[in-house]
Amino acid sequence: MTKILAIQGSDLKKVNIKTDTTILLASEAQKRGYKIYYFEPENLSFLNGKVLASCKYIKIKENKKKFYSLLGTVNFNLEKSKVILIRNDPPFDNRYLYSTFLLNHISKKVKIINNPSAVRNVSEKLFSINFMRYMPPTLISENLNEIRNFFKRYKTVVAKPINGFSGNNVILLKSFNASKIKKLIKTHNHVFFQKFLPGVSKGDKRVFIIKGKIVGAISRVPKKGSILSNMSKGALAKLTKLTKKEVKASKVIGKLLFKNKIYFAGIDFVQEKLIGDINVTSPTGLAAYKDLSGINLAKLFWNNI
Repeated sequence: MTKILAIQGSDLKKVNIKTDTTILLASEAQKRGYKIYYFEPENLSFLNGKVLASCKYIKIKENKKKFYSLLGTVNFNLEKSKVILIRNDPPFDNRYLYSTFLLNHISKKVKIINNPSAVRNVSEKLFSINFMRYMPPTLISENLNEIRNFFKRYKTVVAKPINGFSGNNVILLKSFNASKIKKLIKTHNHVFFQKFLPGVSKGDKRVFIIKGKIVGAISRVPKKGSILSNMSKGALAKLTKLTKKEVKASKVIGKLLFKNKIYFAGIDFVQEKLIGDINVTSPTGLAAYKDLSGINLAKLFWNNI
């Protein structure tokens, strides 16, 4: 019987093969006998009870400048997939939201990772409010008085949009700046404010969680003059070890994530503090971890499937 892995991903033309986790997962699946069907959210359709996708049938080519070959295109009934991966990049906008509803229609018939209802319900920023005991002082608000008082108490603050990703629109404010904050609120509504942790200059820690368990971690050191530890913003990855506090927090978070049907996630720490990013839509970093450690967590990913 043919095994089909269907991947809802982002534009293949924009993939950085050196750092891309989705292609690493697809490559390992291909070695296990899966055919790879790749589509973007706008390729989804619902027709008389069936969830269809206009897919590219691709073959992954390891260590090649052109990392895949196109074998054909197919209008595919996703219910016939063995596994579906939701791997398109945020932001979690209306299109992302709608795709979770469509995929949810077949989630009892096909294994979908991460589960579409879980992706919808586990907000990458807001889910962290369940773990305030592990976090630095945090405010989520669009109330200027609340925000002003937060700045009076904590002085230097990081502001980031609730639906932000890859460090986009994250700003460091050393004092209350009404015009900048009003602009953020006008664009993003509620904004996530957090006491600045200067230890970020030495790197954050990205912890990989598979099936509720800690399976590895890397540190990502921002480039000079930046507070952004995202590799897409020039941060340098290196191996790291977790402290007892980080292990304890990660176990608690991983357990609750798995209870909420999140199979694969990435969580971030700075100075042993959870910084509010619980990545469930398209967790990354496995390629960097493989390069640094020689351990391919894609194998563990599929073993546990």
